[in-house]
Amino acid sequence: MPENDKNKNIMLAFATLVLGLVIGGAVGYAMSNSQKDTENAAMTATSAPDTSMSKTGGDGTTVGGAKMVRTLDIVDNAVNAKNVTTVVSLVKLAGLVETLKGEGPFTVFAPDNDAFGKLPKETVDAVQKPENKALLTTILTYHVVAGTYTTADLRAMAGKGETLTTVQGGVLTPVVADGQVKIKDVKGDVVDIATPDVISSNGVTHVISSVLMPQ
Repeated sequence: MPENDKNKNIMLAFATLVLGLVIGGAVGYAMSNSQKDTENAAMTATSAPDTSMSKTGGDGTTVGGAKMVRTLDIVDNAVNAKNVTTVVSLVKLAGLVETLKGEGPFTVFAPDNDAFGKLPKETVDAVQKPENKALLTTILTYHVVAGTYTTADLRAMAGKGETLTTVQGGVLTPVVADGQVKIKDVKGDVVDIATPDVISSNGVTHVISSVLMPQ
């Protein structure tokens, strides 16, 4: 297999590992002026009702059979959820647990266990190799955004054609399709939000059904 194709396959798997990353590194990234304007506009919109949030989101959301509560941080909530066990185990393997316990706030788009089933087993195995850590960091930071963005915020942004700047430096685009808020990556793939607005003490997590790719 050509080296470029091999790297692309590894990158695809890395993207599924979102919950673990470099949130500590997020502090070192300054938001652009346009991102700040976006955040201010989104905050104004949080009072508007959002259908998906009212159904499953907010404090006390159940994820993977466990109740998520805002007094716990992103990690402490995630370890109790049965549908993100693969991500959690990889976070521990990478030694990134403490970074996700940082002050934040952060918005994390976290693929669930089913997302791993869409990938070849050998690709998932490859992401656990130490030599791929730099690439892992690049992909994971694409799934993390500085600031707190609920689905109400994302819906308001979609209506204005606004985007999110990730810690990795790439762009994610909130869209509304069939009345539901979704996330589009730079490749144009649109990903469903399976469980929105999992509120933690240091941010919000949206459990997504597939991975997001920065290129």
